[in-house]
Amino acid sequence: MDCIFCKIAHGEIPSATLYEDDAFRVILDVGPASRGHALILPKEHAKDLYSLSEETASKVLVLAKKMASKMSEALGCDGLNLVQNNGEIAGQTVFHFHMHLIPRYKGDDVKIGWRPGRLSEKDKNELLSLLR
Repeated sequence: MDCIFCKIAHGEIPSATLYEDDAFRVILDVGPASRGHALILPKEHAKDLYSLSEETASKVLVLAKKMASKMSEALGCDGLNLVQNNGEIAGQTVFHFHMHLIPRYKGDDVKIGWRPGRLSEKDKNELLSLLR
């Protein structure tokens, strides 16, 4: 397998590692959106959320909470975004599941968002019947 995030997660490629255990490596992003931007990389290869094992999926948010708390305290950021993209159209550029921890600071120019739409009654009913 020629996955750059697998190589980083397993220590084959050097990284600025903030945390490591048997299942994960957390690194500073080399193209940060803000000061302290980090990535959670599972050591288990999964292309995206859909192919991530249940065990790894159950552990990743616990680790994200731990890292977010530590980062917020150490960096004094005003907030923090957790970002996880699935598929090219959603912004995924490396096809190995990963989660971004992006510290936010008052006045930063990081843009994460969308223009809220409106949930019509027709869409609501259709979605409820499809997704329940």
